[in-house]
Amino acid sequence: MTDAAPKPRTLLQAFEAMADEAGEDGFALKEIFDRLDERAFGAGLFILALPCCIPFLYLVPQIVAVPMAALAAQMALGREEPWLPGALGERRIDKKGLTNTARGGRKWFGWVEAIARPRLTWLTGPKSEQALGMLLFVFCLSIMLPFPLTNTIPGFAVAGVAFGLMARDGLLVMLSSLVGAAWVGALVAAFVFGVGFLAGRVAESGVAS
Repeated sequence: MTDAAPKPRTLLQAFEAMADEAGEDGFALKEIFDRLDERAFGAGLFILALPCCIPFLYLVPQIVAVPMAALAAQMALGREEPWLPGALGERRIDKKGLTNTARGGRKWFGWVEAIARPRLTWLTGPKSEQALGMLLFVFCLSIMLPFPLTNTIPGFAVAGVAFGLMARDGLLVMLSSLVGAAWVGALVAAFVFGVGFLAGRVAESGVAS
């Protein structure tokens, strides 16, 4: 009687193992992508989005949003494999950063891993990926804004879409996309309202003078 084949690692398990194996200087982004090669864009976007999910964390989300936007743009263009320019690919995440990211992934998305399953798979196909890439690109741009909570909600949206793509869970992709789109819509509405309010005040000042 032969032993059963070992069950493949999930993404969270693979990343936890990578964090355990890392030296103190960790791995460059391109090394991380190489280790998660079979996961392609979903893995890269998910890993980079995790630091963005931490509330009131500044600078780090704005830094990782740049390679995230680059990956999303490649998805939108229909590229089959992720690629990062030399400078972005050489950016390193040290062991502490990898460990914290792995813990955050387990804390926030461990329950999703347990319930995610293939459904509405047409939302995870190549054509849908291109449309999602354009949407994710917009989410990544909103993360770059240096305002409170502008990284957290779109960070969860990007991570949720990426996880859904890997699990071929179209329902998760759809719900995460709606969350991100609602947040971007709220930002745009707030900007338009703010501009209108300021314009009104300026006009009132001009009349008063």
